[in-house]
Amino acid sequence: MFDVVINNGLFFDGLGNPGALRHLGIRDGKLVTLSSEPLDTQGCPQVIDAQGCWVMPGFIDMHTHYDAELVAAPALKESVRHGVTTVMIGSCSISMVLSAPEDCSDLFTRVESVPREHVLPLLREHKQWSSAREYADFLDRHPLGPNVASFLGHSDLRVAVMGLSRAVDANIRPSASELQRMQQLLDEALDEGLLGLSSMTNPWDKLDGERERSKSLPSVYAPWREYAALNRVLRRRGRIHQGAPNLVTKYNVLAFLWASLGLFLRKPLKTTLITLMDVKTDPWLARLLGPLTRWFNRLGQGDFRWQTLPVPFETYADGMEFVVFEEFPAGEAALHLASHDLRSELFKDSDYRRRFREDVDKRFGPRVWHRDFDDAWIVACPDASVVGHSVGELARARSKHPGDLFLDLLVEHGPHLRWRTVIANHRPEVVEKLVAEPSTLIGFADSGAHIRNMAFYNFALRLLKLVRDAEQRGQPVMPLEQAVWRVTGELGQWFGVDAGTLQLDRRADVVVVDPTRLDDSLSQYHEAPMEAFGGLQRMVNRGDAVRAVLINGQLAFDGEQFNEQLGQQRGFGQFLRASVTA
Repeated sequence: MFDVVINNGLFFDGLGNPGALRHLGIRDGKLVTLSSEPLDTQGCPQVIDAQGCWVMPGFIDMHTHYDAELVAAPALKESVRHGVTTVMIGSCSISMVLSAPEDCSDLFTRVESVPREHVLPLLREHKQWSSAREYADFLDRHPLGPNVASFLGHSDLRVAVMGLSRAVDANIRPSASELQRMQQLLDEALDEGLLGLSSMTNPWDKLDGERERSKSLPSVYAPWREYAALNRVLRRRGRIHQGAPNLVTKYNVLAFLWASLGLFLRKPLKTTLITLMDVKTDPWLARLLGPLTRWFNRLGQGDFRWQTLPVPFETYADGMEFVVFEEFPAGEAALHLASHDLRSELFKDSDYRRRFREDVDKRFGPRVWHRDFDDAWIVACPDASVVGHSVGELARARSKHPGDLFLDLLVEHGPHLRWRTVIANHRPEVVEKLVAEPSTLIGFADSGAHIRNMAFYNFALRLLKLVRDAEQRGQPVMPLEQAVWRVTGELGQWFGVDAGTLQLDRRADVVVVDPTRLDDSLSQYHEAPMEAFGGLQRMVNRGDAVRAVLINGQLAFDGEQFNEQLGQQRGFGQFLRASVTA
């Protein structure tokens, strides 16, 4: 009767209902039976005993940068192994829908810290599409691992209409016909089921390549009237604006908030921005923005959500290969140089070193990175004597300014100096409030990007651990069923895609989680080679809490091994089109 039977699990439907002992029967990719009694497994080719486990919908990762990786390695195993069955791409204005391969590469690689020498050849070989319809057809034909939904990136759209050079010229504004063309292309993308528009206004997200190197992303140069014109399309169609404010000054958050409101008889504009976290440089901000956003939404009939993470925002870097250095002039000057040899020469220059020290010492003014070298811990280096120490500690021992010592280490070791720091979410009690905040969505994992900087692929499991641990110590954050809903059904409903719930006669995307394995292993550091990227090492977190992952009713991961057909043949993930709102 069934292709798959899952017996004896504590079942959560992703709709927010309490868990209950249930037994699931799956046939032809759909959940066809949900029983309070064990199901007959005779003749069933795949039986999973979920005794003591939680059975729930597959998780949704709403903010990824898998755009390039899924072309060559569509299994996306690093997400699937952690129970993710739906990913959303095209984030931060950087989709790969309309523009030419070299343009897409230049938009993507430096910002998202994925080497250009891997991405550009990949796109040149495989990118045969240049319209939203052709892209949707490609995703429909591609052997996807998890389900995929996509935004249209504003920078991608701007380059396709204006050309790269004009799109990053601060003195050029789009003509009336160009603006009309952008609206038309956005409308066409929404017709094909794309989620909406993603944008970027943060100026330290920079272009790669040689043509316009170190210019900000094209959407940074867009005047607000251009945003307003594109928002009119999104509002009319009931779709979403995913954006990023200027993360340094933060002032234009108010413009995004205002645009989201349903005032003066207009429809609310669904808007989600990165990111609401407990940033060390602004310890007051996280406690204020949540209640303030709720107030705006309630009084202005808005639908504005922040993206947040349920984990400490711990980051790693190889030398200066880290986007936060783009936020101050000395760091920007170094990252403009593509060669480590050229950077080393710069680091030796006395005038540069003075400017770097000044930028490090600057304690006032807007920023994201705290620039505290006492919280810059060396985790790997050819000189083993410095490993395990902070840069600040070593600087004091050698009677040097920490900025000078850091540059000395870079001159000597370059990208072989690996270090870590915590930028945000360092106070557990604040993180607990953020994940329970109604104006947040759980996400911003940046999966597929910053492959040497951070790893939040298992964010959903870590939310479940946070909620379970809080319950066990008698300080509950939210009911477990609400935590499941936050990483499944809430996201599917808000983004308007068919994902995140387990209901009869609907597609069966399922994860089986062993709660006894929700332990500290989820945050431990590992490295693993990326498929189809020449053995490039990706920073990952690993754990063994996931017992099984099913996508479209097929076993994709059994807790130890992946299905050999995952990413090789169709039948697992699908291109998910957003629901159409007239």
